[in-house]
Amino acid sequence: MLTEERHAVILDVLQKRNSVHLNELCEILNASESTIRRDLSFLAEKNLLIKVHGGAMAIGDTFSPVEYNMEEKAGLYTEEKTAIAKYAASLIEDDDFIFIDAGTSTEKMIEFLPGKKATFVTNGFIHAKKIAQMGFKVFILGGELKPSTEAVVGTECILALQKYNFTKSFLGVNGISITRGLSTPDQNEASVKAAAMKNSKTVYVLADHSKFDQITSISFGTLDDITIITDRLDDKKYLEKADIKEVM
Repeated sequence: MLTEERHAVILDVLQKRNSVHLNELCEILNASESTIRRDLSFLAEKNLLIKVHGGAMAIGDTFSPVEYNMEEKAGLYTEEKTAIAKYAASLIEDDDFIFIDAGTSTEKMIEFLPGKKATFVTNGFIHAKKIAQMGFKVFILGGELKPSTEAVVGTECILALQKYNFTKSFLGVNGISITRGLSTPDQNEASVKAAAMKNSKTVYVLADHSKFDQITSISFGTLDDITIITDRLDDKKYLEKADIKEVM
């Protein structure tokens, strides 16, 4: 098959499926990995697709491997995050047993917590301190501390999560995509989020508008059976895939 023909087939596959794995393209095109990698590199240079580890994605979603630290995140979209956090906190009811994820948006929830009898579990050590100071019962998960995001992660953290049954969980996210779902740049944090989702009756994801049409390294959940709380939704296609609450 000619090079131009392979390129046409690759782009046709992406138009239909939005993403494709390298080994799938090798089978479809009956070509070696090295050949397909060269094809993907060429098409990426022409801005016809996005080359990612192990495959490619259609233009539309933006791939972002960068993760900002807590100080950098805290200065982004502060008004939007405050509105999101205030609404999220209003959903907490008496006797809820809640997981609250590490992150700047979830941290903002704490100042708006209602004076009720909820109990909290968190992997954010700053979150735990602030929640306790508000007078709530709070449990902090053990494990490895990741300084850049102030999150507790690792095997010990996940094992602890597995014993809990949450009424609600409130999670942060780095990217939201129709094709790749919810994502974050770090495998350890992704595993914690996935474990919390699995053991929660209701899952809320806090995300300002900049997180949509973004993909980061590790997907940890789909858009099914969650509620996304955001400031505004620019692309209404997401309404067909997820329950979304706009607060501004």
